[in-house]
Amino acid sequence: MPTYLSPGVYVEEVSTGARPIESVPTSIAAFVGQAPDPEARVNQAWAVNNWSQFKREYVRDSPRSTHLSQAVFGFFENGGHRCYIVNTGAEGAIVGDNKGRKGLDLLETVDEVAIVAAPGMTDPESYEALLSHCEKLGDRFAICDSPENVPDVEAMTKVATAPIPGQPAAPAGETRGLRPRVSNYGACYYPWITVRDALTGALINTCPSGYMAGIYARSDATRGVAKAPANEVVRGALNALPITREEQALLNSNGVNCIRFFNRQGILVWGARTLADAGEWRYVSVRRLFNQVEESIANSTRWVVFEPNDRTLWKSIRRDITAFLTLFWRDGALMGRSPAEAFFVKCDEETNTPEVIDAGMVVAVIGLAPVKPAEFVIFRIGQGLGKTEVQSGGGA
Repeated sequence: MPTYLSPGVYVEEVSTGARPIESVPTSIAAFVGQAPDPEARVNQAWAVNNWSQFKREYVRDSPRSTHLSQAVFGFFENGGHRCYIVNTGAEGAIVGDNKGRKGLDLLETVDEVAIVAAPGMTDPESYEALLSHCEKLGDRFAICDSPENVPDVEAMTKVATAPIPGQPAAPAGETRGLRPRVSNYGACYYPWITVRDALTGALINTCPSGYMAGIYARSDATRGVAKAPANEVVRGALNALPITREEQALLNSNGVNCIRFFNRQGILVWGARTLADAGEWRYVSVRRLFNQVEESIANSTRWVVFEPNDRTLWKSIRRDITAFLTLFWRDGALMGRSPAEAFFVKCDEETNTPEVIDAGMVVAVIGLAPVKPAEFVIFRIGQGLGKTEVQSGGGA
């Protein structure tokens, strides 16, 4: 209590007790690959905020184009605003070794990254590296490219595996798998798209991952992370391999998202699934929503560590998380007519038993009801009998 000696008015700042939870960004991407200038910032995670900066840092006087440069241009063209670049240089490795950190390993210390891609890298080892990286950190999502040349869409329904040394890639008569493995921390997009290269001016086929990362960012900015990044125009795309409804049905049910051309609308993203098996993590928007919620709560509740583990602390945790999730519900990210239907937060004597407290832990249980995309829109139309009513009027 301060001591007041002189009569007058005193203004003091006091803590209200509330500690608002801030949402983490969801649209910052990271691209790993070879830059046009293979000597530029090799094996550094370097932030880039626009296409002009990328050209200054990674193109310089080099006239050639790479999958990395094409992806970065597509990212900014489609609404991205900030990304990290890891130039693998001439070596091209996206994972480290016993000689030090390289490629994806460099991104482990960059907390703000939420989307990761290795443009054009469609071999089993690259798929595994991307998905394992995101699963390990738990706060980011991988965008995988399909191979450029897919002889049969059925190949995209089977998981790609590395060939056994000395053995053929696939037994005679069997289709070699081309799809990334099952994971709820990644998505795969097919096919490649035709664009005009920003560096050479030539028409080329390029991998869709950079363009998709930009669409993720654009959708997050306009509708929020709970909106599936689908039914969106791919800016800069001039053509795409035609896909029939039957082919899409096969690919979609196996977790491969299609990019399709529609009359009038143009080239659209026409899929919103993760690589997970059918279940609660089926949709990209659900996985990314949970990523955002989990990391936001983890980052903003560090003040809890070493606080007295009592009812006052439990009440504060419930208050802060409830206020945070209520904002998500009001934004339409959670399902329910009221906050009580959309989520729950439990942190009390039941979740924090004496044994839990003695172990130095405080446990809060949180449940969410995420909004899921309307993937199949069905109108049931029937034919009924028409009936005409004849009204007769009185004579004059």
